Amino acid sequence: MSENTYQVPTMAEMAAKGQSPEVLFWVGCAGSFDERYKSVTKAFVKILNKVKVNFAVLGPEETCTGDPARRGGNEFLFQMQAVANIQVLNAYHIKKIVTACPHCFNTLKNEYPDLGGNYEVIHHSTFLQQLINEGKVSLKGGGEFKGKKITYHDSCFLGRANNVYEAPREVLMALDAELVEMKRCKTKGFCCGAGGAQMFKDAEPGRKEVNIERTEEALETGAKTIAAACPFCLTMLADGVKNKEKEAEVEVLDIAEMIAKAEGL
Repeated sequence: MSENTYQVPTMAEMAAKGQSPEVLFWVGCAGSFDERYKSVTKAFVKILNKVKVNFAVLGPEETCTGDPARRGGNEFLFQMQAVANIQVLNAYHIKKIVTACPHCFNTLKNEYPDLGGNYEVIHHSTFLQQLINEGKVSLKGGGEFKGKKITYHDSCFLGRANNVYEAPREVLMALDAELVEMKRCKTKGFCCGAGGAQMFKDAEPGRKEVNIERTEEALETGAKTIAAACPFCLTMLADGVKNKEKEAEVEVLDIAEMIAKAEGL
């Protein structure tokens, strides 16, 4: 990985030079610490570097948005985490935030304003769609995804909670692939099984795990790539594919990874 394709400045470094970025890239807990999802962070940074987006990250100054605490019922912890983040963001006069996590996206966009944090917040699917529309990302005819069957899983927090359905699909269509929809998609989508803090607790008794049900629906499409735009969804679907022993045939990828691959990054 050459140095010129992998620059990640921090807000502290930029502020020390009297500079401010066009956007703050909010990495999130999964993007920072989860071994699998770190590759999504790297892919997105490579794209940002390639198109020369002026961005920065908070680095060690970034902490959890508080989403899991609020979903799990600990409102006090959520407000503590949120207020601490808002103080940091406001001290840097942040105006625009892009993040690859729909949970961070929803919390920063819809819940921080109540506590004094007002920002323009964009999910990375929308940001990538904008880069493609502006001709900054060319995709070289789709690369290895050209003509391949891809199915896209709607994240609950991106789709039903924030009505972002078309941006990720337009990004995938730009790969010149065949997008095949699952029976339950868009407004009728089905959860991966991780939302509402379910990721962090044992499943309740039932006939089947939610992520297995969703993986079966994805496999029924015949797609060899399951596209996601959320760290929770990516983990749950990848676990579902392993459960079905299909990991040699079916890949679960974030849309940023797919764009980076098609761009040869």
